[in-house]
Amino acid sequence: MTLKSRMERVEWKVAENSCDSAQNRAADPRVQQAVNDPYTWATEYTRTHNSHWLEEGRPSPYEPIPKKCYLEVVFTILLLERIWWWEKSRDMMLTWACVAYLTLEAMKVAGREVLFQTQKEDKAAELVKYAKCLYQNQPGFLRQAFPLAKAIDQQPALSLEFRNGSRIIGIPGGANQIRPFRPWGYLNDESSFQPDAGECFHEALSAVRGKIIFNSSAAPGWYADARRDIIRNE
Repeated sequence: MTLKSRMERVEWKVAENSCDSAQNRAADPRVQQAVNDPYTWATEYTRTHNSHWLEEGRPSPYEPIPKKCYLEVVFTILLLERIWWWEKSRDMMLTWACVAYLTLEAMKVAGREVLFQTQKEDKAAELVKYAKCLYQNQPGFLRQAFPLAKAIDQQPALSLEFRNGSRIIGIPGGANQIRPFRPWGYLNDESSFQPDAGECFHEALSAVRGKIIFNSSAAPGWYADARRDIIRNE
């Protein structure tokens, strides 16, 4: 056997053992309790980032998603149906909640691809950054149970990849941006401000195999009309 073959065999064995170890850790009762439902994970086992924490008199820029009754309902009903459309205000933390739900799904279920889409690429990168923040700010035992494909600071701005084959990808607005993918989950954020949100919705219906979530602040346009079953003949 050549030196190269030996090295490849060693690398394969290390990867196999690492995968087995991660699966064993994921089966730990403490891990299962933490990730059993998204509300528990988001409110007790990870933290968001608030850049206005000092002005708001908060003790730290990093805090769990708050235990609000409406957020418990949001996390619960996200499990029930394939498609959800949300209207939000700035302080409701609905975007964080949607990102948390989809991040947890990618983290604990192997091979799940998730798309985050919003107006522009830099905004899409911000959504992926939310996911990275939630992953990084959970306890070490959860990061060990659900490891990344590579260190978080080595991952591109528009993606977060897990060792289990799952990945989160950020894309800018446009139905054509969805077409190269066949994701399990899809979040369209600030849909009211995407001119072709309607086309994105119809593309998502055929491309996405699991959850489809549209989430937006209020504004006139296709999303507001569609939410109210309004058809305009223009």
